[in-house]
Amino acid sequence: MNVEVVIADYQDEQQAADILFLLEHYAQDPMGGGSPLTSYTRENLLSALSKIPHAFSLICYVDNTPAGVANCFESFSTFKCKPIVNIHDFVVLDDFRGKGISQLMLAKVEEIANTRGCCKLTLEVLEGNLAARSAYVKYGFGGYELDPAAGKALFWEKTLE
Repeated sequence: MNVEVVIADYQDEQQAADILFLLEHYAQDPMGGGSPLTSYTRENLLSALSKIPHAFSLICYVDNTPAGVANCFESFSTFKCKPIVNIHDFVVLDDFRGKGISQLMLAKVEEIANTRGCCKLTLEVLEGNLAARSAYVKYGFGGYELDPAAGKALFWEKTLE
């Protein structure tokens, strides 16, 4: 089994197609919302990502077959006065789970974050996504809290039209 994790080139047609293929799988999974990507997203995502200087995506190939994707964005910690990398989307296709793919991909994200001088990696995960939670804990992620008396941080959203 030949495994390669590459930084995607949004201008490369094959890599762009692979990102959309992997994201479509994720979107249709219950843990990704259970609905296909919109036509707007399919038609515009790669162009939009290529315009964001702090965005990067990783694609994992197993024997030249797309097996996983991580879409990441650099942010900033005001308290540490250093950058952060947020893993916004992370998926490993069902057929490739349990083979260490997630750990290889997370290691590559961390490598990139280290070269950028980042102070931490962040991500969001659904409570019910036990497989993802297990992979993240195995890699060293945990709940965020400043003081146990204040409790763990919550990830909230407000949808805008």
